[in-house]
Amino acid sequence: MTSAANHSFQQVADSVLAWATAGVDLLFPPACASCGAAGHRICPTCAQLVTPTPATLCQRCGRVRETAVDHCVACADDATFPLRRVRAAALHLSPLREWIHLLKYEGRRDLAPLLARYLVAAFDRADWAQIAPHVDAVAPVPLHAERLRERGYNQAELLAAGLCRQRVLPLRTDLLHRAKLTRSQVGLNAGERKANVEDAFTAAPACRGLRLLLVDDVYTTGATLCACASAALAAGAVEVYALTLAQPAHADHHDHPDQDAVTDSMSTTSQPIGATS
Repeated sequence: MTSAANHSFQQVADSVLAWATAGVDLLFPPACASCGAAGHRICPTCAQLVTPTPATLCQRCGRVRETAVDHCVACADDATFPLRRVRAAALHLSPLREWIHLLKYEGRRDLAPLLARYLVAAFDRADWAQIAPHVDAVAPVPLHAERLRERGYNQAELLAAGLCRQRVLPLRTDLLHRAKLTRSQVGLNAGERKANVEDAFTAAPACRGLRLLLVDDVYTTGATLCACASAALAAGAVEVYALTLAQPAHADHHDHPDQDAVTDSMSTTSQPIGATS
């Protein structure tokens, strides 16, 4: 399917889903996924409880640091860190952590358009201003076909579709392919994650000459994003960036995304992201 055809299909699919959702809401009014407030899947009050990624981060890999730096030891080597820039919209803390779990494992795909608004807010920040106009395509991190059959959808694709719809960006689901069925990354350390996704992805020749923006739900060690970027660059992509919904609160916890600690600097440099419902 061509990019234009894919975009048209996505528009039709989005319209059908919107009408279907509206019909269901009339019969069964939604309740907030956190507090249960009627009339919202994510109520405005709970939406404001999400903790944005602070300004004290590495400007290249986007990992949270005590002070802002241009690059760090984790991303200084292009050979081991092929991404030009990575950003996460928020920290992997409650309530966002629970919403991601609902989306990913509990079939709550209806949350994706709301969560995508956090990606939009991050993409609209000033530090993307020089990059955004040059993004040729948005590519969600793909699932293996077997995993896709089990889950019924790719949560990264749903998030990417929301971003593309709101910022009129071309969504390309044909550029990356997950060729190897890997075990879940949950519970693996950085080295194990890297080994787990080695040679797991292939990229289409259509990547040649493109500047790609990868989208995924959680950025932990970066192993999956780097594997995707390496495949795209090998296929001729010019540059690869990445944007995710969440990342661990501490740089030291990139192996442990469930940690709840937040540094003092986060409370002074982070501002609430706009309500998502």
